[in-house]
This record gives sequence, C-alpha cells and structure tokens, in this order.
Amino acid sequence: MTLILDNDTADAHAWWWRTGDDPVPAADLDLLSKDERDRAARFVHQGTAVGFVSGRAASRRILSGLLDMAPEEIGLGRRPCPGCGDPLHGPPAVLHPETPLWISISHTGSCGMLAVARVPVGVDVEVVRDFPVAELAPSTLTVSERAIVLGPDEGEARTRAFLRCWTRKEAVLKAVGVGITTDLRAVETRPELAGPVVVASGVPGTPQTWTVTDLAVPDTWAAAVAVPAPADGTHPDVRLHAYV
Repeated sequence: MTLILDNDTADAHAWWWRTGDDPVPAADLDLLSKDERDRAARFVHQGTAVGFVSGRAASRRILSGLLDMAPEEIGLGRRPCPGCGDPLHGPPAVLHPETPLWISISHTGSCGMLAVARVPVGVDVEVVRDFPVAELAPSTLTVSERAIVLGPDEGEARTRAFLRCWTRKEAVLKAVGVGITTDLRAVETRPELAGPVVVASGVPGTPQTWTVTDLAVPDTWAAAVAVPAPADGTHPDVRLHAYV
C-alpha cells in the first residue's frame, strides 16, 4: 500500500463539500457497507440521510487518493470509546486497510467535512442559522464564554460567536473520542480570540490539551478542527481543501 501523505509536512488536512436534499445518489450508496446503508434508511429526514451517505462516500473517495486504494475497498468503522471502551460509539476510523491515519467526519445542512491526520483529530461544521442562543448558553457555555457571546446584539454576530464556541468544543471532544457527552460548560474555547487556541479537555489515555483552528469555509457555515497541542507551543499546520 502506498501512503500518499508520506512526504507531507502538514499536521492535518480537512476537506469540505456541498450536499443537498436530493435523493441519495446511487453511486454514493454503492460505496457504503450494509450497516451504513441500513443506518441511512432509518433516518427520518431526507437531508440527514443525504448528508450521512455523502459523508461516507466522499470520505472513501478522498481516502482512496491518500491510501492508493479503490474507494469501495476502504472499510470505515469506529475505534473503541476511550472513555468507556464501547466499540459502538467511539470515534470514526479506517478499519481497512491498516493505516496510521486518524479521521473525523462531520456534516450539517448542505455541507460535509472530513479531517485526516497522523494524530487524533476532530472536525465539526455547523450551518449558520437562527436559533435561541440565550436559551442554549447556560447549558453549553462557560461563564466567560457567555459574557462574550451574549454581549453582541441579537442577530448574526451573536450566532457566529456562539458557533465559534460550539464548533471548537465539538471538534475537541470528537478528537478526544467521547463526543458531546462531556459537560460543555467545562470546556473553555476563548471565543474572543481569532485562534488557533489551546483547549483543555480529555479522558485518561488521551491528550489533555488540544489546538483548535477555525476553518475558512464559506460564510454559510462555521467549522473548526482540533489536534493535540504541540509540546513546543507552535501552531499546527492545518490545510483546508474544497472537495468537488
């Protein structure tokens, strides 16, 4: 097997792509495993199903170029949860072929993302939309985050400040491998800083500090990627690509 990233110096790569609410493309569905197709069939909303299917299919096609292997031969699954050891809800992983790469997958309305690194990695993307930030803040933000987020007048500025916190938190917790089961009020993301920022979070056996980089995706969305914080205090090199 040839690993295309052998000579690459970036710490992480992230790809984004557009999805829609159209019927699931047959070519995408053909790349999924039976378990993945069964899961897609259980989604109530068509857009959610399309996002899930396109995420798995696009991830295989991107990984195909990195691993020099046909996309239909790439097996995706999960690593055991580092918190409880359950193999059913740990972070996503490439099960076949054997590879040193870690992956993270995210999708939201009309956008999907894949992050790839040689270290644990987490990515999150959210569509920018109206929602009750003031109601969500007490259960999701730290005290200092609430002061920053609730400072702007209601509207897009407040929404984007909240999403900066949210995507940073979720990217970190996905990199840890436990997802948003952690109390989000315990994860400080420093939304007043443009980033990258160092965020403390982890469980035994995982890194305890992470560097989170906001990603320059189109303004329709907000996104962030997290990798372990370098010991020398430098910022990781994260490269963003549009996948079409």
